[in-house]
Amino acid sequence: MTRTEILEQFSKLLDVMNDLRAKCPWDMKQTWESIRVLSIEEVHELSDAIMDNNPDEVRKELGDILLHIVFYSKIASEHGYFDVGEVCKSLIEKLIRRHPHIYGDTQVNGEAEVLQNWEQIKLAEKGNKKNGLLDGVPKGLNSVIKAYRMQEKASQVGFDWDEAEKAYEKVEEEWAEFKAATNKDEEEEEFGDYLFALINYARLKGINPDTALERCNVKFKTRFQSMEAQAETMNKGLNDMSLDEMELLWQNAKNH
Repeated sequence: MTRTEILEQFSKLLDVMNDLRAKCPWDMKQTWESIRVLSIEEVHELSDAIMDNNPDEVRKELGDILLHIVFYSKIASEHGYFDVGEVCKSLIEKLIRRHPHIYGDTQVNGEAEVLQNWEQIKLAEKGNKKNGLLDGVPKGLNSVIKAYRMQEKASQVGFDWDEAEKAYEKVEEEWAEFKAATNKDEEEEEFGDYLFALINYARLKGINPDTALERCNVKFKTRFQSMEAQAETMNKGLNDMSLDEMELLWQNAKNH
């Protein structure tokens, strides 16, 4: 699409949102709170489409997320808070402000310095010394992503290992402490430390641990479903099989 066509489509979307808000019984009843959980679900569906490398589904899920952005903004405009134009305006201003190497005179040497400048500008914007570097990490993130993002942010002020192998030594140290734990509370704490260190090592190796784990989840699900299908052809259920029999099915699934 041309830029003009894109703007026309966005304008039509705003018109449709106005119609739905004025005429549809369901849309008329919605609030920020009522669609919040739906928004979270849409983001996860987008993540699934990305992991499946399915461009058509990515397009559809991006549309659903865009709908929610327009929906939140429409509700806000009805209360006199802001409208979608102000959402765009504030985003544009932030992007320009946080890219002084593009829109100003700042010189940077690579991606790391761009991220450092971003965080420093972000902290300055808050104008409150009580807001620390890690306060910007959302509380609702899943634990793997939260650990990864906190480590990234700490790295931007130089609090980081200078090489991945040193981080791996920490992984081994934490595993030894976990094995030496003497009760459940200690085991839980030390296992958490071990996972945190392992995530840090993955980050320094250029691996996104959440992506890696999700790919493993998909692989496990595919192989397990193959086991179920194999068992069905044998007129059996997995719960009727021994562990050795299931292992054979697992190896068949793995080989195929």
